[in-house]
Amino acid sequence: MSFLAQSLSRVKPSATIAVTNKARELKAAGRDVIGLGAGEPDFDTPDNIKEAAIRAIRDGRTKYTAVDGIPELKAAIVEKFKRENNLAYTPAQISVGTGGKQVLYNALMATLNPGDEVLIPAPYWVSYPDMVLLAGAEPTFIDASMATGFKVTADALDAAITPKTKWLIFNSPSNPSGAAYTRAELRAIADVLLKHPHVWVMTDDMYEHLVYDDFVFATLAEVEPALTDRTLTVNGVSKAYCMTGWRIGYAGGPAQLIKAMANIQSQSTSNPCTISQWAAVEALNGPQDFIPRNNKVFKERRDLVVSMLNQARGLHCPTPEGAFYVYPSCEGLIGRTAPSGKRIETDEDFVSELLEAEGVAVVQGSAFGLGPNFRISYATATSDLEEACTRIQRFCGSLT
Repeated sequence: MSFLAQSLSRVKPSATIAVTNKARELKAAGRDVIGLGAGEPDFDTPDNIKEAAIRAIRDGRTKYTAVDGIPELKAAIVEKFKRENNLAYTPAQISVGTGGKQVLYNALMATLNPGDEVLIPAPYWVSYPDMVLLAGAEPTFIDASMATGFKVTADALDAAITPKTKWLIFNSPSNPSGAAYTRAELRAIADVLLKHPHVWVMTDDMYEHLVYDDFVFATLAEVEPALTDRTLTVNGVSKAYCMTGWRIGYAGGPAQLIKAMANIQSQSTSNPCTISQWAAVEALNGPQDFIPRNNKVFKERRDLVVSMLNQARGLHCPTPEGAFYVYPSCEGLIGRTAPSGKRIETDEDFVSELLEAEGVAVVQGSAFGLGPNFRISYATATSDLEEACTRIQRFCGSLT
């Protein structure tokens, strides 16, 4: 319709949300569907966090707060960064938003101009490019294929930087691949960035605590303190604390940038939900012992899914270091024919036919900028995962 903004023509709806909604619709219509599209832990929010929210309600802490976070939450975030990441921030360097997505969006809206470029390793979280486009700039992609463990190399990054590059968006552990960068790999990335002082870095550390085996998480500003003055370190309580619906994300960065982000937020949403902020204080300051317990279950699920997918004809599934996703390749099935008679030409064809034939909802790799792959979230009941993988094996075996 002509009265809609032209900028909307530059963006598309979130593919992960679309898959989740499609699965819900099919379930409501009576189909037996297993949805593996949502990046959301199936564990409940811990009781101590719930009680903190209830206490805030009972104590009347239900009024407007400072635009970008209550002092108590900013103090908890400052302490978290110091304790876990060896990063020193003041409260004036902390931004709190309605989820990590708003924090990222605020930063891009506050800094980007027409003609600016933002480097994004592919595969990427579906929202990064569209947020850049909405901010009026151009996303530029760097290949981070299966051959390099879904990680961008220092040489590839160096070659991709131009005078127009304003930001690098850097996500580790990664959505969608689960790939996580070692300290040595971060060191190589940091060395490239030191050569290009005009490039700012947005590190999306949302899956920081969701790492497995002997992997040790690190973040870029921690590895190279000289990057701190041009790094926005973004995190949140959604994933590790099982608080997706509470909508609290946060970031630490240069005070001038944080102030600009607050200006954007003051004219869009104002403060995040007061009750959720008090719950987040408890999440960051309270017991952390449930995180390794949850991770033990996630690791078992990861190992189950990787093993079963690698037993499916035509699939190849690497073992990720973190997050709760796998990103298998279906290249070995391209050109085959589904039971419906449709020829599988793309990963989107694969996931569409899988949903139709077996009632398993996954997300096509093309939505994340790299195919032919698809993403599975294993943040769901183990029994559902086992059944879903059995169906995927059956579907792959049925292709002719």
